[in-house]
Amino acid sequence: MVLADLGRKITSALRSLSNATVINEEVLNSMLKEICAALLEADVNIRLVKKLRENVRKVIDFDDMAGGINKRRMIQSAVFKELVKLIDPGVKAYQPVKGRPNIIMFVGLQGSGKTTTCTKLAYHYLKKNWKACLVCADTFRAGAYDQIKQNATKARIPFYGSYTEVDPVTIAQDGVDMFKKEGYEIIIVDTSGRHKQEESLFEEMLQVANAVQPDNIIFVMDATIGQACEAQAKAFKERVNVGSIIITKLDGHAKGGGALSAVAATQSPVIFVGTGEHIDDLEPFKTKPFISKLLGMGDIEGLIDKVNELNLDDNEELLEKIKHGQFTLRDMYEQFQNIMKMGPFSQLMNMIPGFSQDFMSKGTEQESMARLKRLMTIMDSMNDSELDSRDGAKLFSKQPGRIMRVARGSGVTEKEVKDLITQYTKFAAVVKKMGGIKGLFKAGDMAKNVNPTQMAKLNHQMAKMMDPRVLHQMGGMPGLQNIMKQLQQGAAGGLGNLMGGFGGKS
Repeated sequence: MVLADLGRKITSALRSLSNATVINEEVLNSMLKEICAALLEADVNIRLVKKLRENVRKVIDFDDMAGGINKRRMIQSAVFKELVKLIDPGVKAYQPVKGRPNIIMFVGLQGSGKTTTCTKLAYHYLKKNWKACLVCADTFRAGAYDQIKQNATKARIPFYGSYTEVDPVTIAQDGVDMFKKEGYEIIIVDTSGRHKQEESLFEEMLQVANAVQPDNIIFVMDATIGQACEAQAKAFKERVNVGSIIITKLDGHAKGGGALSAVAATQSPVIFVGTGEHIDDLEPFKTKPFISKLLGMGDIEGLIDKVNELNLDDNEELLEKIKHGQFTLRDMYEQFQNIMKMGPFSQLMNMIPGFSQDFMSKGTEQESMARLKRLMTIMDSMNDSELDSRDGAKLFSKQPGRIMRVARGSGVTEKEVKDLITQYTKFAAVVKKMGGIKGLFKAGDMAKNVNPTQMAKLNHQMAKMMDPRVLHQMGGMPGLQNIMKQLQQGAAGGLGNLMGGFGGKS
C-alpha cells in the first residue's frame, strides 16, 4: 500500500468515530484494527504497530473517563501523537554552523539515490546563501564522478573528484582540505555504495569517515524496498555513527512504511525526503506536518516557509499597491514568477488542508505549469505601458489592435490573449477588495483586525475565481474559509506578505 493510500485508510478509520452515535470499547477496537491493518500493509514493522495499539489503549480508559469529556477528540489526538512517535526518535538533528566548515558524509547502498541527493542537499543550502560544495569519493561505481560533475555544473555547485586517483580516502581528504582552505561552509562527501551490504563497503566507509572526520553522517534510504529498510539501517548504524536519515523515492509510489519505521532502528532523525527527480524535489522533514499531510490535514507551516523564502518583505512596492487596491499586469507576471520559484505545484497543493495526496497528478501538474509559462510568454510580448497601466484591461478593450499585436508576438491566438486579460481583471478585482479591508495589512491577529463581513466577502470573491473542482476538493466555501483562517493564524504579523505570494496562485 502506498503512503497516499495509508493516509486515506487511517483518515477513514478516524472518521468512523465521527459517524458513531456512541463511543465505546467496540468502536475503539474496530478503529484500531483498521489503523493497524493499514500500517502493516504499508510495511510498518509489526512490533511498532503493536506498540502503537497498546499506547492508544493505555490513554483511553472508558471506565476512568469523567462525564462530558470529548472521547472522539481524545482518541483522535492519541492516534495522532502515536503516529508522530512512530517516526520521531526524539533526537535533535545536526545543525550546520555558519562561518565554519561543516563536513557532511553520505552513506547508503548503490541505487538508493545517494549521488543525486548529495546534489539536491548542496543546492538546498546554496539557495539559503551557504557556501556549499561537493566531493565525489565514490570510485566503485563507473560514472559516479561524471554524474556529480554534470549535476553540479548544471546547478553551479563547486565540486572535486578525480578520474585517475583510485583511493576514495585520498580523494575525500584532498577535496575536504581544498574546500576548507577556500572557506566553504557545507562540504558534502559522496561515498561508494554496493548492491548489498558487504564488508568492503563498511571498511571503506570507516576509512573515509576517519580521514575527513564528518560532523554529520547521513544515511540515504530507498523508500521502495519496504521492510528490508530496517536491516539496512541497523547494519549501517552499527558500523558508522549515522546522525541523520534522508528517505528517497517517497513520491507516492513507495509503500514508505518500512523506511519510516527504520528510523526506530537507527534512533536517528529523518531530516529530508526526496519526492522526485528534479533538483528541487527535496523537502525538509518535520514529523508533525508530515503526519498532518498524510492524513489530509495540510501543512500550513510548510506553506508559510515556502512563501517566506520568496522574501516578499522586500517587495514593499507591491504591498503598497495592494493596500491601495492597485494591481497591474506586471504585478501578475511577477506573482507567476513567484509560483515558479516555489517549486512543484503538487507539493504546494498538499500543504493546503483538504487537498488529497492524489489531487494533482503529474500530468495535470505539468499542464498547469505549461499553461503558466504560456501566460508569461504572452505577457513577454506586451510593452511597458501595457504592463504598468493601472487598468490594463481597459487599454486592451479600447484598442483591440493591441490584442492582435500581442497574439502575433507570442505565437498564440487572440482568444488566449483575451482569456489572460479576463483572468487579470478578476484578480485585480480581488486585490481592490483586499485594499478596501481595513486591518488586513496590520501586524498581529487578523481575526481582531479585520471585519468578519468584509473577510467573508473576500472569501466569496476568491471562490468565484476558482476552478469549481478545486473549490470542491477544498470542501466548498467552509473549506476555503478554514484555509484562510489557518493561513491568518500561521502568518500572524506578516499576512500581507503571505497574501501577496498566495494570492497569485488563484
